Amino acid sequence: MDQAKIGRFVAECRKNKNLTQAQLAEKLNITDRAVSKWETGRAMPDSSIMLALCDVLSITVNDLLCGEVITVDNYNRETEKNLLEMIKQKEQADKRLLMLEIFIGITATVTLFVLLAVAVLVQMEAWLRFALIAVGFVIFLAGCFCALRIEQVAGYYECKACRHRYVPTYLAVNKAMHMGRKRYMKCPECGKKTWQKKVVSKE
Repeated sequence: MDQAKIGRFVAECRKNKNLTQAQLAEKLNITDRAVSKWETGRAMPDSSIMLALCDVLSITVNDLLCGEVITVDNYNRETEKNLLEMIKQKEQADKRLLMLEIFIGITATVTLFVLLAVAVLVQMEAWLRFALIAVGFVIFLAGCFCALRIEQVAGYYECKACRHRYVPTYLAVNKAMHMGRKRYMKCPECGKKTWQKKVVSKE
């Protein structure tokens, strides 16, 4: 999606409605700075307010995502194009999240071992040694929680038996045995337990 084009379109529609950035922002319960970011192409409207924005500007979500009013003739083509673009953006975001998961895991683990090494090898009072060990474990557990949450929501798991792809619950991911990015889980589609691999795309 062309953010600059969408921004110009939002600005044009706002002016056609005789609204200032501040007035549009007030109607959407956001700041005029957010509206300014949209119109200059530095950000996209959040999905939670897209419908309200389109309602105020008297346009469709498809119009908004295309950066122009879509005619009936090419509506289906543009809808499909926007859908494919959104899927592509989600896949790219999921890939970035999975890289972040690795970074968080490594950082939390290294931090734990460094603090444990300092606590064991350096002369210090007992309370300080205990505090260092406690801080190390807190950071490690927080990192594990964040990494596991990313593992759950980024991309999909594919059942080896029926090839169904789905997003499991946090509890299911947490309880499952795993090897790398594969987890031994029950498929909600066929009900079989298999080693399911992590994939980025839905299809």
